Formats: sequence, structure tokens, C-alpha cells
Amino acid sequence: MPVTATASILHRVTGVAMFFALIFVIWAWAVSLSSAEGFALVKEVMTSFIAKFIAWGTITMLLYHLLGGIRHLIMDMGHWEELESGKLSAKITIALWIVLAVLAGVWLWF
Repeated sequence: MPVTATASILHRVTGVAMFFALIFVIWAWAVSLSSAEGFALVKEVMTSFIAKFIAWGTITMLLYHLLGGIRHLIMDMGHWEELESGKLSAKITIALWIVLAVLAGVWLWF
């Protein structure tokens, strides 16, 4: 599959996945704001590997969707529409996302 198609499909997939990730985000937000005990519960849950993995996945989905959205907006303005520049922008978007995903993991786990 061409890298431009991969970048475009990833943008769509991360958008849909973020919709479902909002279940976790809204739950954590609502419980943590309900009381001091609720905040302590969410804080305790967030120490588990599973919760951190879900949070990392949510953050990385948001990061890719943001980067892909910026790429699409620039393309909508008439830039990066040629084959070579489109491929390069897709590669840069994916590479930057990988770097940011690693940094997000370091931030969450360390």
C-alpha cells in the first residue's frame, strides 16, 4: 500500500478509535471530579499497566490524528499535492508520530 494511503487511512482509523477511547477518558474525568475518593481511585487505577497502556494509546491516537489533520489541511490549501511531496509529507507525518509516541510512553511510564 502506498505511504500516502497508509497515512490517510491511519488518520481515519485514529479518528474512529478516539471516539471509543473517550469512554475511558470521560469515565476517568467524571470519577476524578466527583470527590476526593474518586480522584484517589482514578489515581490508583492509573498506576496499572493496562490503564497506562490505554492512556498511551489514546494519546498516540490523538497525536497522529492531529498531525494527519494538519497534513490534510495543508493539502487542502494546495500544497503537497504532487506525488513526491505527498509521499514525503506522509513519511514525515508517520515518522514524527512515532517519535512523539515514544516520548509519550516515556512521559507516562517514567
